[in-house]
Amino acid sequence: MTVQSEHEYQKSWQERQTYAENMLPIIGQLYRNKGIEITVYGRPLVNASAIDVIKAHKSVALHEESKLRLRESYPFIEALNEMDIEPSKIDIGMLAYDFLFKGKGEGLTEKEYLAKELASIQHHNGSDAKDVVLYGFGRIGRILARLLIEKAGPSSKLNLRAIVIRPGKAGDLAKRASLLRRDSVHGAFNGSITIDEENNVIKANGAFIKVIYAKSPSDIDYTQYGIENALVVDNTGIWSDEEGLGQHLQSKGVDKVLLTAPAKGDIKNIVYGVNDDMILAEDNIISAASCTTNAITPVLKAINDQFGIKNGHVETVHSYTNDQNLIDNYHKSPRRGRSAPLNMVITSTGAAKAVAKALPELKGLLTGNAIRVPTPNVSMAIMNLNLKQATTTEGLNDYLRQISLNSPLQNQVDYTASTEIVSTDLVGSRYAGVVDSQATIVDEDRAVLYVWYDNEFGYSCQVVSVMYKMAGIDIPTLPVKA
Repeated sequence: MTVQSEHEYQKSWQERQTYAENMLPIIGQLYRNKGIEITVYGRPLVNASAIDVIKAHKSVALHEESKLRLRESYPFIEALNEMDIEPSKIDIGMLAYDFLFKGKGEGLTEKEYLAKELASIQHHNGSDAKDVVLYGFGRIGRILARLLIEKAGPSSKLNLRAIVIRPGKAGDLAKRASLLRRDSVHGAFNGSITIDEENNVIKANGAFIKVIYAKSPSDIDYTQYGIENALVVDNTGIWSDEEGLGQHLQSKGVDKVLLTAPAKGDIKNIVYGVNDDMILAEDNIISAASCTTNAITPVLKAINDQFGIKNGHVETVHSYTNDQNLIDNYHKSPRRGRSAPLNMVITSTGAAKAVAKALPELKGLLTGNAIRVPTPNVSMAIMNLNLKQATTTEGLNDYLRQISLNSPLQNQVDYTASTEIVSTDLVGSRYAGVVDSQATIVDEDRAVLYVWYDNEFGYSCQVVSVMYKMAGIDIPTLPVKA
């Protein structure tokens, strides 16, 4: 490399960094003030660093013939900031690439092109914000809180108003706030958290969250806190049937209930992106199914739609959970009493059978089992499938890559071609599942797929999507792909 080429490289890098740094304030304002989430070929830029923005643009070359430069996408970010549009998820990378390299904006300025492509979400009043109560504040509850606080602002459609926990001892509020502030897996909270002990309130990035201490739903009158027609998200795991969850509906100020676990009986188990069209305005109790069901069902639907599935087996390699013991001790379930950080533990999972509740065409076609392993987060589903139509490794991978980019499942299914990716690389993934294409095995009509998933964060993102749907709030993804 010559001195001149080194100089040119450094100049190019500085230019990219400058554009990225200039983008970040605009991306933040769009998110907080208008509810617009910016992505580049599926990679989220909200709360990203300048380096994250540069890497997202670099990834475009993995999917297209030409790369997308930051100086080429920057005018679209600026134009978007001047538009009056509804809360949505907008892939500015795809829009810019279509305009620059696919001739879709011929004869138009960037702003005119965006006005045409985003016409469906302009000058629309939308729906009112929905009050949200988190009943329980464990792993899922705290991640849901982070996600809801992240969206707090003038355009927020889901307002986290309260958290309900069992009565605690002195200092409980400070400890709860500390657990929200610091997380051994997901890192520090991105912002400021303070507490008001006199009023039992946690203040976080503009969100004013009442902490309610109660032993059961019947103890609570939410209206006394100014909470009306609330969506209660039960993440305690205590109740899973209509009778138990129905207790929430007896509390004043509650309109609907969402369970963050598989439900029993006739309660609808929803995997967002697959069967969320089953949610009706009159439904007042819904389940968001399990993390594993959410991870595997979108991929299974995509494969079944294209190739058909005769039958198969799903083996889950799952991180240990709080249900297991740190050291050997009594546990009501087989093997789960053995030390979680020291052992691989064979256990059962209902995820394979639960798929049928979201995807009835696969009823009775799948078996499943699970192995709990000594990692605190991120899991993997290994799907051994017999297909109705033969294919190749390249054919199946290419199809799933397109699903991740250009389909109604693009917010659920992610795709990686990395030969070096490991579980910790997936911490914080916002997708229900990530297809590891380098591990795919195909032998004519038999396929083995490996799907990673952050069983905490990715699942919580799915839960939030169900919350929006239950609240009657539509957050479209644009540009619309077939």
